[in-house]
Amino acid sequence: MLRLQDRVALITGGAGGIGRQTSLRLAAEGAAVVVTDIQDEAGAAVAAEIRDDGGRSLFVHHDVADEAEWAAAVRTAIDEFGGLDILVNNAGIADRGTIEDTTAESYERTIAVTQTSVFLGMRAAAEALRASEHASVINISSIFGASGGFGTSPAYHAAKGAVRLLTKNAALQWADAGIRVNSVHPGFIDTAILDGARGTDREAAMLAVTPLGRLGRPAEVAAAVAYLAGDDASFTTGSELYVDGGYLAR
Repeated sequence: MLRLQDRVALITGGAGGIGRQTSLRLAAEGAAVVVTDIQDEAGAAVAAEIRDDGGRSLFVHHDVADEAEWAAAVRTAIDEFGGLDILVNNAGIADRGTIEDTTAESYERTIAVTQTSVFLGMRAAAEALRASEHASVINISSIFGASGGFGTSPAYHAAKGAVRLLTKNAALQWADAGIRVNSVHPGFIDTAILDGARGTDREAAMLAVTPLGRLGRPAEVAAAVAYLAGDDASFTTGSELYVDGGYLAR
């Protein structure tokens, strides 16, 4: 059964990793997918892969920290596919230093791309979502949006924590409009971001604190997003779904 037939989804950071798998999964569920990213070649390839499999998709170059580019991305979804039902705020960047090592410029850039972008996206999509009968927003937070992690990456933790609570705030504001807003919190997921950690003490530390003893797969996060995007989650809003191998159960 195609759970998202005739719905339109916009997915930021869709060129790779979790964003790519989410784009493919929502398309497989029947949605028309607007893939957005600043990685033009990789993003266009994801949209082409969806079309080659018989789906509907297009790619939009999109700096999620830019308010004007948000307006353009939403307008493209409406113009090309007739509306917008599903917004997945997935794009983000991370820092890796300590508080002492983090510059104000680096901190603010991480906040802009990872946190402020979610606010800009929901605001830009608000009118279109209100017009939908199946509106769902899924904001990708992190296990580090609800824990202190390893004590590093202060901007990333601050940003993802803000995304967690902004999600709940928007869910309350939009409940009367029928717009559901939820967050997904991945743990340590096997994407290119972890390439530099493979075989190192850093990877060993990640596995040691994950009860299931392995890295997660992007497709496992995409499955959680697909659930929240569809009517199976029609009574779920303001919630946080952890796809973390048991990390936060410790």
